[in-house]
Amino acid sequence: MTKVVSVRFGNVGKLYYFDPQDCDVKKGDKVIVETSRGQECGDVGIGIHEVSDDDIVQPLRPVVRVASPEDIKKDEQNKEKEKQAFDTCLKKIKEHSLDMKLVDVEYSFDGQKLLFYFTADGRVDFRELVKDLAGVFRTRIELRQIGVRDESKILGGVGICGKQFCCSSFLFDFQPVSIKMAKEQGKSLNPTKISGTCGRLMCCLKYEQETYDELSKNLPRNGTTVKTPDGAGTVIDSAILAQTVKVRIGEGSETVQHVYPVSSIRVIAEKKN
Repeated sequence: MTKVVSVRFGNVGKLYYFDPQDCDVKKGDKVIVETSRGQECGDVGIGIHEVSDDDIVQPLRPVVRVASPEDIKKDEQNKEKEKQAFDTCLKKIKEHSLDMKLVDVEYSFDGQKLLFYFTADGRVDFRELVKDLAGVFRTRIELRQIGVRDESKILGGVGICGKQFCCSSFLFDFQPVSIKMAKEQGKSLNPTKISGTCGRLMCCLKYEQETYDELSKNLPRNGTTVKTPDGAGTVIDSAILAQTVKVRIGEGSETVQHVYPVSSIRVIAEKKN
């Protein structure tokens, strides 16, 4: 086990492990840490705690210090400069007639690097744009193309459920989402109903799947013969969240259908594959 502190960069993002060294840090503190891009200012998401050595990506970089008032002021100044850089880059993109959408701008803490995030349908030759921006800002320039899911995470917004995007509120990492999950959860397969604002399948299909898998274990499959309070019948439908089943009892003109809580029925014969 190794002692670490979990640090996040930006309002919502993945938590990264750092070596707290001799720093006394707690959740909510701003800290200066050493990263592959140099020193960065981040927020402590989880204070000092222990994690398995297998969960650590080496080398484990250190927390340099708890951010001082001067550090915090510098970080705020960088954020103001980022707004100006965003407007400037928009103008330059238009001047160069590039088919790309600028999403975000990020200054490194020391101001030695300026990173521009953008989306585009294909590859973009932005070499001349980089030269132009380097001449304006007199610092190292990097343009990074991101996907539409990353764009939604950065920009934020409200989903069709009426709540803030999951990706910009509490989901740290994107996980693969499949149409199979929508089928197993009984969702409409209409793309407009199971896709997020980004145009991809909704992230909630993934993180809710575990609950659906667990609840499904209690429900008999369609075609299973069960005993109910009203006699034996055949399961013809089920509601996973409600934990109920619809059972057809009788035959021919005497057929009736009833809905029962799964706890009130007993399986007589499972449907064969």
